[in-house]
Amino acid sequence: MEKQHPYTDTAANLTDKLARIAHEPGVYMLKDDDGAIIYIGKARDLRKRLAAYFKSSGHTDMKTGVLVKKIVDFDTIITGNEKEALILESNLIKRHRPRYNVVLKDDKRYPSLRLDLQEDYPSFSIVRKIGQDHATYFGPFASAHAVRETLKTINKTFKLRKCRAKDFKTRTRPCLHCQMEGCLAPCCLDVDPRVYQEQVNEAVMFLNGRTKDLIAKIKQQMNTAARAQEFEKAAHLRDKMFSLQRTIEKQIAVTTDFQDRDVFALVRSKDCALVTVFNVVAGFLKGTQHYSFAETISTDAEAMGTFIRQYYDKPVALPKEILTSVEMQDSRLIEDWFKAVKGQKVRILNPKRGEKAKLLTMTLRNAENELKELLAARSAEMQLLLRLQKKLKLSRLPERIECFDNSNIGSAQAVASMVVFEKGKLRKSAYRKFNIKAVDIQDDYAYMREVLHRRLAKLKSQPESRARPDLLMVDGGRGQLGIALAVIGELELEDQFDMIAIAKKDEKKGQVQDKIFKPGRSNPIAFGRDSDLLLFLQRIRDEAHRFAISFHRKRRAKDALQSELDGIPGVGKARKTILLKHFKSIKKIRKAGIDQLNALAGIPPATAEAIHQFYNPDTE
Repeated sequence: MEKQHPYTDTAANLTDKLARIAHEPGVYMLKDDDGAIIYIGKARDLRKRLAAYFKSSGHTDMKTGVLVKKIVDFDTIITGNEKEALILESNLIKRHRPRYNVVLKDDKRYPSLRLDLQEDYPSFSIVRKIGQDHATYFGPFASAHAVRETLKTINKTFKLRKCRAKDFKTRTRPCLHCQMEGCLAPCCLDVDPRVYQEQVNEAVMFLNGRTKDLIAKIKQQMNTAARAQEFEKAAHLRDKMFSLQRTIEKQIAVTTDFQDRDVFALVRSKDCALVTVFNVVAGFLKGTQHYSFAETISTDAEAMGTFIRQYYDKPVALPKEILTSVEMQDSRLIEDWFKAVKGQKVRILNPKRGEKAKLLTMTLRNAENELKELLAARSAEMQLLLRLQKKLKLSRLPERIECFDNSNIGSAQAVASMVVFEKGKLRKSAYRKFNIKAVDIQDDYAYMREVLHRRLAKLKSQPESRARPDLLMVDGGRGQLGIALAVIGELELEDQFDMIAIAKKDEKKGQVQDKIFKPGRSNPIAFGRDSDLLLFLQRIRDEAHRFAISFHRKRRAKDALQSELDGIPGVGKARKTILLKHFKSIKKIRKAGIDQLNALAGIPPATAEAIHQFYNPDTE
């Protein structure tokens, strides 16, 4: 029986619908036969733009290859002007994340430095997610190594605290950094906040690329200290100045006008598009990032415009100038948008000659080299999957592999995990955690049955889902494989995907490698010279094991915390937060006196008495 789709418009119906579209600015959303939005675009003239996808002869014509074949319906939203359409398009792309748009995903988060200036004694920390909070962020940096090197320079040059917030509040004596004169030690010593803030301001100047101004300031302070015969202070300032000068020598100067600008270069292949970003601060190259997109049917100008709007849609400082390798028709509209965000004019240029054109050429060369390496890596990954298919005699190419593992201690807090590898790479956004609900005894087979049934029943109820495994792998031997086969049989999902089980080697029996079991085969598969294929499968299993253990530890810690405080009358979520924030641990809450509990804002006397009585039942 053929699948009935909610959208069954023929080409003629689409043409009729197109004839009713107004010649006005707005946003259009193209849909496939499942009703899913696969592409979002904006237009100055909606009818004219949509007409480019269809010929007026009554049948669809391939304008953009595979996309037009999949269009069965479209929706439009009319806006007041083209600028409103630009903003609406960005918001809709962010919300729906269409398959064929350029979408900045969170799969690869570049590291940044975070500084909360509202703290009494702020310090830097490395983060991979920029939060919508009151903190200041510097970056993103090209790699973890780059951000660590930058933080290392800051820690050597400026006397800011290095300890975490938890250690900072509980430390009772200065650490080694203070003894080596690398920290003012506000955790233990009475440090003037103004003196500490001066160090913070200098570090911010350094991160903002104002190193030359900072060196000039330190040199003036050094000379002043020398004239006042404060020779020890002058020597410290001299060492700081030399350290900063060495840092400048390592940086790459790319322009002579010492201006801030970002440079964007777009390159494409048949199956991939890539954008390289150069961050230039005060004429020096401070960072490089590469963003790749597997499927996009946008033109170069559309792809560049969409990318730039998403790139600055997070707390990233807008420079005064943006250089692009593609001339965009919407550059003036984007400039107006950025002006409203920054509060001053931002210029978007596509230089053809001069120093800026040379900088753009350098960015393009880096983009082309990165795309070449990316395609080579993808080719190697595809070859590995092809070899794996041949070695395991799989019915399909294992582009999506799902692996399941359990974690438990006895029957308490039993959990399981599912990790996903797509085209040879882990895809963390598709990972899933499972709390075991239906089994209250220790039984690994029963745990696996429950988890697989929950996962595969979803496939059964959503046959149109794109998130379907090509290869399903369970951690365990023949027993776990038998459980998986039984679940597949119950749900009538035979021949939907391939199945294997991976079991650890038994060194006591002299086994030298892990074993891979496959349905219908009594002996494990021998890999011989294809040991790299076994290593790949072990890597997937180890990731599932790590993810399951991590989830299990969090579950145990949460349950341990709940087991005590949740049993006290009058202590709910809010009061539990107050107690833990003040006392830091359950141990300290146990030892707290009644006066300490009564002194807490948000803890009424009756609740304080209940807490004290709970931990001190023999006290009147």
